[in-house]
Amino acid sequence: MTIPNPSSHTLDPYDAFREELRQFAESECPPALKEVVRTNQKVTRNEYRIWQEKLFARGWGAPNWPVEYGGTGWDLQQRYLFEEVTAQADCPPQYHHGLGHIGPVIMHFGTPEQKARFLPRILDGSEWWCQGYSEPGAGSDLASLKTAAVRDGDHYVINGQKIWTSHAQEADMMYTLVRTSNEGRKQAGISLLLVPMDTPGIEVRPIPTIDHWHHVNEVFLNDVRVPCANLLGVEGEGWKCAKFLLDRERLSPATVPRLARLAEQVGELLRARGAGGSAPSASQHVLLERLYLAQAGVAGAREMLLSAIQEEMQGTLAASKSSALKLYCSDLSQQLIGIALDIAGPEYAARLVDTVAATGQEVASDADDPLRQLIHTYLFYRSRTIAGGTSEVQKNVIARDLFGA
Repeated sequence: MTIPNPSSHTLDPYDAFREELRQFAESECPPALKEVVRTNQKVTRNEYRIWQEKLFARGWGAPNWPVEYGGTGWDLQQRYLFEEVTAQADCPPQYHHGLGHIGPVIMHFGTPEQKARFLPRILDGSEWWCQGYSEPGAGSDLASLKTAAVRDGDHYVINGQKIWTSHAQEADMMYTLVRTSNEGRKQAGISLLLVPMDTPGIEVRPIPTIDHWHHVNEVFLNDVRVPCANLLGVEGEGWKCAKFLLDRERLSPATVPRLARLAEQVGELLRARGAGGSAPSASQHVLLERLYLAQAGVAGAREMLLSAIQEEMQGTLAASKSSALKLYCSDLSQQLIGIALDIAGPEYAARLVDTVAATGQEVASDADDPLRQLIHTYLFYRSRTIAGGTSEVQKNVIARDLFGA
């Protein structure tokens, strides 16, 4: 039985660059860290930092940033190859909230002082960020947010609550949307503030999730004073910043190569179960057909991503394209991990899921048990069609662009 490798293509003009990346990933990413990634364990902040410091020292700390801000100046194919090769080598992805999210927003909307203060610390990995967007009453309808910021001299005083805030428990800074005015359209009164997480009045509470890893939080802000100098862009025009960020959040260059690596792992699982003589829950030819289709989907997602990145570099990217890619990849990730569970069989998969739900303990990694390596991914990927904008929201964005609704 032959399982295809969706990442086996070559880009001849870039072979030397690919080899340079491969050698760097092999020699510089610690083996223990690769094992954490390979076995789907949680990557800690310190482990992210170790890898970012290696990349920063090599001059590769920000593959997608302009050279003037410390980026690589790589072209489209080089940017993709970096993500592909490091994913294949089981290196961790770079921490995205700084490099991929708020960093480009600061470049576009920030003052010279803000750029000088924040960008170097994002680049070297010394400062971590979280995103304060969603609220209990403002998730998909984000513009309905109620967290208020009232100006008091040279400070804003913030009161309100944020929810589903990833990594708030370990972040140094939060970029957060606040309401500075109730006049006019609801989008018009929103501003974006950069908030130090050690500011008095901030309380972070964990939100339990099905995989029992600490991903997300509630963040309560009670009379939190933030300097007016931390206003990003113009007061009342934070919605522009938010849209700028969300379009790029949905266009993550690392997503597709990580899906390709997941497809490889599912293929490895199928080979291992077949070699062991155990009978899967469905016939092998059905599982193979599903895997082939998913791997074809990964190849299609790659072409979508490359096209979208090209348009983003040219300043012509439509919001609907990044939404389409996010929608497609979210569904594809759930398809792949669903195939993995069907390979293992319903009884085994259900037993593992029930164990996690009943005991509240994390499933330990086991190099001899591929399903255990994937079970946390399955549980976490249930959120893929919700986080970063629900699939329903993405469909609305696409429809508005296509039909002008």
